[in-house]
Amino acid sequence: MSTIAPSVFATATGIGSWPGTSAREAAGVVVGELHTLTHLVELPGRGVGADLIGRAGALLVDIAIDTVPRGYRITPRPGAVARRASSLLGEDLDALEEAWEKAGLGGSARPVKVQAPGPITLAAELETGSGHRAITDLGALRDLTASLAEGIAVHRAEVARRLGTDVVVQLDEPLLSAALLGRLTGVTGITPVHPVDEALAVELLDTCVAAAGTAVAVHSCSAELPWKLFQRSTISAVSVDISTLAAADLDGIGEFLEAGRTVLLGVVPALEPAPRPTVDEVAAAAAQITDRLGFARTVLQERVGVTPACGLAGATPGWARTAVGLAQKVADRFEQDPETNS
Repeated sequence: MSTIAPSVFATATGIGSWPGTSAREAAGVVVGELHTLTHLVELPGRGVGADLIGRAGALLVDIAIDTVPRGYRITPRPGAVARRASSLLGEDLDALEEAWEKAGLGGSARPVKVQAPGPITLAAELETGSGHRAITDLGALRDLTASLAEGIAVHRAEVARRLGTDVVVQLDEPLLSAALLGRLTGVTGITPVHPVDEALAVELLDTCVAAAGTAVAVHSCSAELPWKLFQRSTISAVSVDISTLAAADLDGIGEFLEAGRTVLLGVVPALEPAPRPTVDEVAAAAAQITDRLGFARTVLQERVGVTPACGLAGATPGWARTAVGLAQKVADRFEQDPETNS
C-alpha cells in the first residue's frame, strides 16, 4: 500500500501532453515552472509511439502493439512501433533527468508525476488480432491490465531511481465514461460494444493502483464522470476539466473531497484565450466550485489541485509555458492564504 498521501496532488501540475517535438525544451519548462509537482511530458507531435496509446508500447510487459489503419493493434511480438515507443520514452526520461540535475534537484523532496493510459481506455483503443476492440474480450482486457500494471510499476521505479524522489502516477481515462455508458462503437454495425460493468472497471483500476505502489490519480476531460466508481476504487485523486462539470459532478466532487481524497481542477484553458486570464480569475474559478459545495477555503490548500483544463499538445509553446505557470501561481496563492481568493 502506498504511504504517499492523496494530498500530494493538492498543488499545481500539468496534465501530460505538450506541444512540439523537443523533449529537452519541454522538460526544461516543466521543471522550471512546476516547482511542487513536475510531470514527465508527452510529445504526441513526434508521431507514432509518442501519443497516449502509442506510449503503452513502451510500458506493456510481454504484450506488443503495432499500427493498423484505425490505430494500434495487439501483436504477437515487438516490432518497429514498440521499439520506437521505448526509444521516445527513453529520450523523455533522459531530458527530464538532465533538467532535474541542471536545476540542482538531486535528492530533492519534490515529487514527480508520470502518466499512462488507464486500463479501460487502453483496451478500448487497442484492437485484437481479429480487429475488434480489446475491451470486448474479457480475457484480453484482463491480460492488458495485468501487463499495463506491471509496466507502470517498472516505469515508476525507474523514474524514482533516476531522479531520487517520490513518483506518483496519473492514469488517463478519456474513454472511461463512454465505456461504462455503452457509447463505444464496434468496428461494424453488427459488432456492438457492450457497457463495461462498473465493478469490473473498479477492479481493473485497483489492479493498476496496487501495482504502482504510490498515489494514483485518474484524469478525464470527458463529461458524466463516474464518481460512485471513483469512490469505490483505491485511487487518490481525480483530475477534471471544469468546463464539463454538471450538478451531478459537483455532488460527486463534494463526496470525494469529504472522503479525504483530492480533486485536481482544470481551470486554466488548454488553448490560449483572448484575453489571457489573470491569476485572480483562475483562482476565483477554482474557489467558486468549492464555495458552491460549502467547503471552507482551506480545502483549496489541502485537497484541491490546479491544472490546465486538458493536455497542452494543441497549444503554442508560449501558451503551454504560461498555462502551467498560471496553475503554479494559483496553487502557491492557495498554499499561502486560501482565504484571500474572492
